[in-house]
Amino acid sequence: MKMIFDELQGKTAIITGAASGMGLLCAQRLAENGANVVMADADEEAVRRKAQAIAEQGGSAMPAVVDVRFYNQVEQVAKKAAEQFGHIDILVNCAGGSAARIKQVDGFFPRMDPEVIDWGLDVNLKGPLHFARAVLPYMLEQKSGVMINVGSTCGNAGSGSVEYSAAKSGVMYGLTKSVAMYGARHGVRCCCVTPGPVLTRPAMANMPTPLGYAAEPWEVVDLILYLCSDNARSMTGAEYLVDGGRSATALDVTGF
Repeated sequence: MKMIFDELQGKTAIITGAASGMGLLCAQRLAENGANVVMADADEEAVRRKAQAIAEQGGSAMPAVVDVRFYNQVEQVAKKAAEQFGHIDILVNCAGGSAARIKQVDGFFPRMDPEVIDWGLDVNLKGPLHFARAVLPYMLEQKSGVMINVGSTCGNAGSGSVEYSAAKSGVMYGLTKSVAMYGARHGVRCCCVTPGPVLTRPAMANMPTPLGYAAEPWEVVDLILYLCSDNARSMTGAEYLVDGGRSATALDVTGF
């Protein structure tokens, strides 16, 4: 079921990792609710094609090619968004993933290439940090805005993907809470949505949860939209889990 948030009409939202997966769905849903979406992604061909598809459906979408590891590129995305739409109201940090999976290399930590580890930390931790730094001045000046970081249960439970777990933990707690503290007196909020298994990739269907199933992507995205809306005006500095109950038990859930 799709939730409708009329108050997102006319808002400007930057979404990272917007060419695929959760980021793409988030951009689509924000556009359906009347927001101007700035779709930031490193895949130029894909992000332009997806932005065009949203525009053809009557949405307002601007593609932005960016490598989140480099602050100068991130800063240009924020600048262009503000120039195009006059304000930046929402940031959703979706870009990221396991370095070993994306790079298709050996993910066994004692053997991992340090350059692959650096790539994972840069994308999953520095990327959200860069975007938070770039958009916060605009939000502080207008005395309003919402930042949503997308975490992972790997960040609070650990995983075999060490660099990914470490980066996500930093985003979920250090970054989210610190930005919330900076922004609170200026009307700027920052929250974290932490999914467990989500059906964005086929392998996710096989990951166990106490409830016995992985979440549908729209369940996570509609929570993000809720947090971006005025309905959540008193919610900041906190983490919201969509993990099928994985965090509620210390038991091995592989038998569920």
